Amino acid sequence: MTDEAQAYTFEVRPRKSRIVACVLAALVLLAHVVVGLLLRVGGNTGVYFRWEDQAALMGIGAVLACGVLLFTRPRLRIGPEGVTVRNVAGDNRFSWDVVLGFTFPPGAPWAHLELPDYEYVSVMAIQGNDGELAIDAIDRARELTAYYKG
Repeated sequence: MTDEAQAYTFEVRPRKSRIVACVLAALVLLAHVVVGLLLRVGGNTGVYFRWEDQAALMGIGAVLACGVLLFTRPRLRIGPEGVTVRNVAGDNRFSWDVVLGFTFPPGAPWAHLELPDYEYVSVMAIQGNDGELAIDAIDRARELTAYYKG
């Protein structure tokens, strides 16, 4: 465990969306590889495909699969220094003086980290489709918020 990871008391990641993203990425890559391999097989279609075309199609599949795998990144970390929210793109760190709490609005796909001036940050790490895991995670996040904010 790195020093950064040890600085946090709680970490949560979504479960179902990570599984779906991994399976979907594998299917996208597999489909592109299969089509790439079969591109030159068959009768005369009037189009001439070279091995570069096959490799390019497989490469496009790899790039698309990596894009799908970005949806495995969401994570929430809570510790004495504050809250770190990582969604698909990057990490956002918030100290306890700007954190108001966590909410899970009805019908929302994921939780929100409430900030001053009616602003919020989506927390994709706590997703409604995870059921009990999401309930436990939001409860624990609220407990730690109350503890660290004093």
